[in-house]
Amino acid sequence: MTNRLAQAQSLYLRKHAENPIDWWPWCDAAIDTARQQDKPIFLSIGYSSCHWCTVMEGEAFSNETIADYMNANFLPIKVDREERPDLDSIYMQALQMMTEQGGWPLNVFLTPDTLVPFYGGTYFPLEPRYGRPAFLQILQSLRHYYDTQKTELQTRQGKMLGYLQQSATLAATETLSQDLLQTGLDYSAGILSSRSYGTSFPMIPYAEAALRSSRFPTPSRYDARQLCTQRGLDLALGGIFDHVGGGFHRYTVDATWTVPHFEKMLYDNGQIVEFLANLWSAGVQEPAFERAIDLTAQWLIREMTAPEGYFYASQDADSFTHVAAKEPEEGAFYVWSYPELESLLSAPALTELTEAFTVSAQGNFERQIVLQRRSLGKLSDSLEATLAQLFQARYGVESSALTTFPPARDNQEAKTYPWTGRIPAVTDTKMIVAWNSLMISGLARAAIVFQQPTYLALAAQAIEFILQHQWVDDRFHRLNYDGHASVLAQSEDYALLIKALLDLHQASQFAPRYLEQALRVQAEFDDLWSVELGGYYNTDRHDHLLVRERSYADNATPSANGIAIANLVRLSLLTENLEYLDRAEQALKAFGSIMEKSPQACPSLFSALDWFRNQTLVRTTSAQIAPLLTQFLPTVACVPTPNLPAGAVALVCQGLSCKSPALSEVQLQEQLAQSQIRGA
Repeated sequence: MTNRLAQAQSLYLRKHAENPIDWWPWCDAAIDTARQQDKPIFLSIGYSSCHWCTVMEGEAFSNETIADYMNANFLPIKVDREERPDLDSIYMQALQMMTEQGGWPLNVFLTPDTLVPFYGGTYFPLEPRYGRPAFLQILQSLRHYYDTQKTELQTRQGKMLGYLQQSATLAATETLSQDLLQTGLDYSAGILSSRSYGTSFPMIPYAEAALRSSRFPTPSRYDARQLCTQRGLDLALGGIFDHVGGGFHRYTVDATWTVPHFEKMLYDNGQIVEFLANLWSAGVQEPAFERAIDLTAQWLIREMTAPEGYFYASQDADSFTHVAAKEPEEGAFYVWSYPELESLLSAPALTELTEAFTVSAQGNFERQIVLQRRSLGKLSDSLEATLAQLFQARYGVESSALTTFPPARDNQEAKTYPWTGRIPAVTDTKMIVAWNSLMISGLARAAIVFQQPTYLALAAQAIEFILQHQWVDDRFHRLNYDGHASVLAQSEDYALLIKALLDLHQASQFAPRYLEQALRVQAEFDDLWSVELGGYYNTDRHDHLLVRERSYADNATPSANGIAIANLVRLSLLTENLEYLDRAEQALKAFGSIMEKSPQACPSLFSALDWFRNQTLVRTTSAQIAPLLTQFLPTVACVPTPNLPAGAVALVCQGLSCKSPALSEVQLQEQLAQSQIRGA
């Protein structure tokens, strides 16, 4: 017996289709029904590869007693955060206000008339554990509270709505100083320097901002270059990276970057590839970075690229150990037992692997082994051969013979497909524009830095799919399910797609089509511009949203407005249209107060401020541009110019003025170095 979610396009929603809970999708009919029946709404938000979402689905949401009480006393609504990041953002902010923490599953209880939350949490266990009460107890208490404490409920909701509205309306500022920029970049470096005592996340928006700060001569408490190098090493050497098959996991559950939470998200991989490529271009040329990028590209081609050319969204953390298993196990596709390694490898090979990686008889994850490198440098040919043996044991085929690996689209496919190796985790095969764009940008940057045309071709085919398929009736759409565009695009889709187009414009030796398309998408994006406040609204949808947010805070992905403002500066340089620069300045001032008060929240806004204050355009020949692009020049755009002044190799322009023509390579490099720190 299935519920309403059986017909959903979302894999996450369909995972709940056989729950006894009478789930609704977020829609007018659900909200109207809750109001007519005077039922509080139980809103549960998650995503398909979320481990604790899967746990709660198998426990509480599959329990008949829970379902009976829920169906009788609440109106349950299930939302995929990857479909509706606007809803997720609002209610995550509310949860953080209520509990001072957040995460997924995001479970909040709303009054039907206002849709304002009055209670919330993340994972609720079926029975009391982890210091948390049983889910049924919570449901019973909240229904009693809803029925008997109307006055207190209204007061609490009024305060919550006031907080949300206040956070959506920020005071503007006129100050966009170098001191403000340096403070923000230093905060990002400081966050990278902070010692973790628990989970370790990539936090790439902070790493990118910190890497920018490394070029400034201004004294700082932090050695930003060293911190960024260490973050790169943590990522490329740690257990967060799949050293056998490529691709980065979501985060590690420890401070030593050893044991990952095993899901692989496209958005993490795109950002990490771009960051590692930037580190390399900044002079930190550690072979592990190049290997990690190359293996990630191989994973992308093999497992994450649709026949149509776009990239899939994610892979689950959990997988089945055998076809008769009732439930998947976390990390089963990726980890190794010591006896298994002994049976697969020769004694010398196992010894060499043990010397290079964290291999031991007792293991480092529930008596299993997560591979983590012990040292820097290039791996030996014999070690690569050993890792290739492990690849064949996992996939059942030699890596050289496995060009495509079919996705398991759900648990049933995972258990019934005739895999030649281990049963893989489920892959969420939907296309998300924002996440594809992050991957395209990463590939474009890596293609330039490592001179790898394969990366560029991979990025180009993904962008072509988006440009050809994501506009329906002249409206840009965020998702694609098996060839069908779905869900109107949000600000992060616009901003990150424009960035990807500009990155490809530079990487492809200035193919004019990419710039033309960026300008077209920007014109449509401008419909989301807030005339009253400045900055871009997350969406033009008004279907019961409590507030209209303008995303400025960075999370696992960079903020839409941070990326959008940097895009505007780049467009002003490439087109000489100062209207883009004016809009960038207005947007920065609109978010100035949050940059002053909470610099730790918005590294991408500081990266955008860096672009604004140190914007540099280089006009030079095509031959001269190629080596420039391989350097770390974070506020530089290049334009091929055949008709330079006599004897000049380049013309360097700073904002609205140009320096004297550079007559040599040495002079050009001096002008570039000065131009990028002129605010200091």
